Amino acid sequence: MPASTMEELVSLCKRRGFIFQGSEIYGGLQGFYDYGPLGVELKNNIKAAWWRTNVYERDDMEGLDASIIMHRLVLRHSGHEATFSDPMVDNKKNNKRYRLDHLVKDQKAEVIAKVAELMGEDDSNFPALVAALNKNTLKASESLKAAGVRDPFSGEVGDWTEPKPFNMMFKTTIGPVADEESYGYLRPETAQGIFTNFKNVVDSTSRRLPFGIAQIGKAFRNEITPRNFIFRVRELEQMEIEFFCTPGTDEEWHAHWLEKRLSWWEAQGVPRGKIEILDVPKEDLAHYSKRTYDLMYDYPTLGHEEIEGIANRSDYDLGSHTKSQAELGLVARVEENTDSIAKLTIPHPETNKPIVPFVIEPSAGVDRAMLAVLSEAFTKETLDNGNERIVLKLKPHLAPIKVAVIPLARNKPELVELARSIKNELQRLGLGRILLEDSGNIGKAYRRHDEVGTPYCVTVDFDTIGQSAEGADASLKETVTIRDRDTLGQIRLPISELAVWIREKLR
Repeated sequence: MPASTMEELVSLCKRRGFIFQGSEIYGGLQGFYDYGPLGVELKNNIKAAWWRTNVYERDDMEGLDASIIMHRLVLRHSGHEATFSDPMVDNKKNNKRYRLDHLVKDQKAEVIAKVAELMGEDDSNFPALVAALNKNTLKASESLKAAGVRDPFSGEVGDWTEPKPFNMMFKTTIGPVADEESYGYLRPETAQGIFTNFKNVVDSTSRRLPFGIAQIGKAFRNEITPRNFIFRVRELEQMEIEFFCTPGTDEEWHAHWLEKRLSWWEAQGVPRGKIEILDVPKEDLAHYSKRTYDLMYDYPTLGHEEIEGIANRSDYDLGSHTKSQAELGLVARVEENTDSIAKLTIPHPETNKPIVPFVIEPSAGVDRAMLAVLSEAFTKETLDNGNERIVLKLKPHLAPIKVAVIPLARNKPELVELARSIKNELQRLGLGRILLEDSGNIGKAYRRHDEVGTPYCVTVDFDTIGQSAEGADASLKETVTIRDRDTLGQIRLPISELAVWIREKLR
């Protein structure tokens, strides 16, 4: 069965080298995590699977890797300077700061009901309650106190300030002079790098509608209260597509991408039955969104939380940047050879007139994807002998280690050298990481590789080198034992056939 608590996953990730707390030797840094030897492999495999499906296997997609630091005007005209904020409240008793919606959501049901009653809202419509708290800040402060909203840190009823907007973008200076003209932002999303490169991609590839641009990269959000392990962090990585289409076809493409993304998650071991589709209410939509589907995965401990958003951004972004360039006088440089504001437009596929296309955006977080994949793969089993084993039943293409080659005795040079030779041959297949596991204890090696999700263990023993006990089957020479992670079944196979067998299983 999948992991039942977040604590089980956190323990496994630390113990087996998947994920560590950032800056841990100095006490850690909240909202930042480091990916260990196995974590970086799993993370890279998830990204590779996403890229392969959405770029290599489609004929209507291009790739991009845009800069992390962006010109301040990009994020001003995209609306992020004005709207990329969350309401925060402070507890004057201990100077702790919390995101308003998280603070209220984590209260007991009777407390939430009381806050809603005081605000004149229905407690069953949480987005409307949060909107009311944001709109009437003085009444919000009084209601939080009167309802007995408790501080998550101290557990005591707090003395709450009025909610204030908190912009979550990281601001940085650019160059040696720190003044008002020398700053930029670490991007809060990868999308704007795609929009600002839209015309570059169109001109260099001769793409016509419909087509998409895909990007995987880091984004930074100065979350008020990062929490729940890698679910909500300040440094994250996104797998994002901006799919450009003709206005009027956007709803059809929105439905197309909803189905494609659900199919992809299923192929990674995250079943559809664990994902709810939330059609985001209008009052809760982002400033750029015409309509958004949130895919809500049932995380251990957390319950249903967003794993991916699929938004219809209409023509908001390209339209905003086109308009801002006209206002700034930047379009004039390209209008000499065009008859319209053509900086961020593309010819209509039928009329050939320049239009600003609509955009469908599937956007998934790599960190949240890892958490879901690990949760679904985490399995506890009781063996026939009564012992319990923990096994990560990862899809083979995602497994950090594809094959562990194990010499039965580490103090036997013939076994170790042959195992190393087999490891090197399998590594040349290009299937992923092949590990030489020479810990010297076959039982512990098996248990370790069960826990990290290695699909196959190949054991080189004394039969392999013809030094088995007297009377043993001589035909076992130059054969190895292959152990299956999920079934625990074992087969014997000639070394000469091993590469073909492994390639077929992991293809």
